[in-house]
Amino acid sequence: MLFSLRKLEYFIAAAESGQMTAAAAELHVSQSAISIGISELEREIGAQLLVRHKARGLTLTTAGRAFLPGAQALMARAAELIASAQDFGQSIGGDFALGCFTTIAPFVLPELVTQLALTTPPISLHFREGSQDTLQEDLLAGRFELAILYDTGIFPGIRTTELYATRPHVVISGEHPLAQRRSITLAELAGEPMIALDVDPSMRYFTGVLRDAGVEPDIRHISSGFEMVRSLVGRGLGYTLLIQSPKVEFSYEGKPIVTIPISDPISALPVVLAQAEEHQLTRRAQAVASYCEEVLSRTHELGVA
Repeated sequence: MLFSLRKLEYFIAAAESGQMTAAAAELHVSQSAISIGISELEREIGAQLLVRHKARGLTLTTAGRAFLPGAQALMARAAELIASAQDFGQSIGGDFALGCFTTIAPFVLPELVTQLALTTPPISLHFREGSQDTLQEDLLAGRFELAILYDTGIFPGIRTTELYATRPHVVISGEHPLAQRRSITLAELAGEPMIALDVDPSMRYFTGVLRDAGVEPDIRHISSGFEMVRSLVGRGLGYTLLIQSPKVEFSYEGKPIVTIPISDPISALPVVLAQAEEHQLTRRAQAVASYCEEVLSRTHELGVA
């Protein structure tokens, strides 16, 4: 080994916090220990990793940006190895960070947080919501090991496992002339104003579904908020297409909303568990992945979640 794990820990803490003082406070060591350790690490690997600014903290060099993801992954593996040695058979318990696409999150994360806390040993699930692209960038950078995404726009280097599948549906006001219908063709939406959910890749996917059916969407309002879109629909300002379907068909304002299946032959869109191909999962991540595959595939039926 050219360097110690302690020096690697100093570098990661400083890089993530952007300050020597913050890194020292996090690791309960002196600022000089952090500075000396990082300087020794840079000499040992033959590259400058951080630029020190007197008043503006720290910034990563090009070498530092390339080095950080591997360093984070190495420390995660080291922590897993230590935990396994200290308490063999119990190392899967503890904290775990999971990424989740923002509109999927309310439908799966509460269940996962609750149930994983009841496993033996318990797993304390922490999560980060975000867009499809952001979460995949985080996976490739080693910021977390797993993320729940839609199976669309998957980056090279990301491996996925299907959890369950769902189909888009039309959401309209309870006072809309089509509100009593059992199903709707997309052609019947031609000329109707559309409220678009703008969380990548939602708008691209939904407008693509409409155009494939020969319908040019007439987008009147755009929002990145799932409930904002539903509230605008509840006001009768237009229809929307969504994948997820809340159990309560009312907007935040209490306006009635109707969810209607689409009769056109649209392929189901899988919800997947994603990981970076080059990163080997820790035992804790493997346990979370197994739980997600078993429970979510059973509790989320096609077209419901």
